[in-house]
Amino acid sequence: MADMSALYDYFSAASDEAAAGVIDRAGGPGGPAVAPAPVKRGWFGRTSSPPPVQDMGPAFDTVSGGGIDPVVMMGTLEELLTGRPYDEVTNDPRSGHIVAIRDEGQLLVVALTDALSRALAAASPQRLADVAVPWAATEEFWGQADPHDLAMVLNELSGLAGRAQAKGERLYCWVCV
Repeated sequence: MADMSALYDYFSAASDEAAAGVIDRAGGPGGPAVAPAPVKRGWFGRTSSPPPVQDMGPAFDTVSGGGIDPVVMMGTLEELLTGRPYDEVTNDPRSGHIVAIRDEGQLLVVALTDALSRALAAASPQRLADVAVPWAATEEFWGQADPHDLAMVLNELSGLAGRAQAKGERLYCWVCV
């Protein structure tokens, strides 16, 4: 269906700063709410006890992206859902905006546009199913996408966008290459 060499998890957060914090969460935004604390070493480089655990707060509301990238594929989706020309979509300051980066780009948190979030939140299941057909036919999916499968992912993303909108949050994508 899409690039399966990377993991894409879509999530909502209250701010870019909160979203950026996902970069240090084990397993991404839906991962466990705890992470090992930094190891403290004694005089001879030994640890005397297992490292304590840091509470990183509750997991974020997350939807698996199934290999759908947040820039090109979601940009094409935004064009289909909103009618905005693709060039206008990619010129949006939030389109592909990197909120956090680690390990030379192996881990990223990328912002999604507010227009895409609003369009997903407002779309009916029928509208999403209708959009999935031309979206599946785009070159980004190499002719391998099933419109039914894409519609299922779109319905999950629509729910995420609706919940985010209700809480005044924005959408982001955690990328692990």
